[in-house]
Amino acid sequence: MKRTILVAGATGNLGNRICRELIQRGAFVKAIVRESTDTDKIEILKELGVEVSIIDLNDVNAIVAECANVDCVVSAVAGLGDVIIDLQKKILEGAIKAGVPRFIPSDFCTDYNFLPEGENRNFDLRRTFKKYIDQSPIRVTSIFNGCFADILKYNTPILNLKDKSIGYWGDKADWKLDFTTMDNTASFTAEAALDDSAPRNLQIASFQISPHTISNDVREITGQEFNLHQLATLENFAEYIRKQRADDLGGENELYAKFQQGQYMYSMFTTQHNDLANDRYEGIIWTTGINYLKTFLQ
Repeated sequence: MKRTILVAGATGNLGNRICRELIQRGAFVKAIVRESTDTDKIEILKELGVEVSIIDLNDVNAIVAECANVDCVVSAVAGLGDVIIDLQKKILEGAIKAGVPRFIPSDFCTDYNFLPEGENRNFDLRRTFKKYIDQSPIRVTSIFNGCFADILKYNTPILNLKDKSIGYWGDKADWKLDFTTMDNTASFTAEAALDDSAPRNLQIASFQISPHTISNDVREITGQEFNLHQLATLENFAEYIRKQRADDLGGENELYAKFQQGQYMYSMFTTQHNDLANDRYEGIIWTTGINYLKTFLQ
């Protein structure tokens, strides 16, 4: 019997991919979008075969109607508290009222369950919603993909192509960082959405790679020697982030404020995914670190 999956945040970069992967697996896919959504993005979804409903996402009854006979709701929404907490609560309420058995929240990040509260604002928003959803009667599966691999293209301190440098904090030149491509994340999420036995938490990573290994791979691909160096101690980095946040009150209203970017980097060097579920589903071809680096270094 064909499964029906509803996706919120379907017009986003990840949400669109999740819809594609679900359709490729034979699912009937529905998407709920705001009235203000770009019509071009809606057309892209429709061309994939997604049934798109334009509704008032503040109207729980409208969400209930769209959730009728749905097997799982996947949330790929992105934002601050008004989205990750408030909007997801409305989607959750609609799903529960409609009798949807399963929910995948927008937890596409490093597994924050192993991090102290207060170290990462955006993770704390997800932690707040987790406490709420875990008190509900719906079955929940969170997918933790570490960091999206795209960050390696953006000249961050971890890999700066302009400066030809590779940085790390503390003594963690050999610390393995968790990276997952958008496509791998979408494929795995589609499988989990169709898997009624999926557990509460699933950790994945396309590849786990250290700054030292990045340096070796860059040398192999380009023939160039990048400067591998310590940026600061982890303690000094944490203090710098706290000061940066205190000095930037406006950043509290920005999804990727400077201090938040620092918090993401800090989290990458203080926790790891040690229980990967990559082998749970057959047919997913996981991108390796060196192959991903080749996509933009060659």
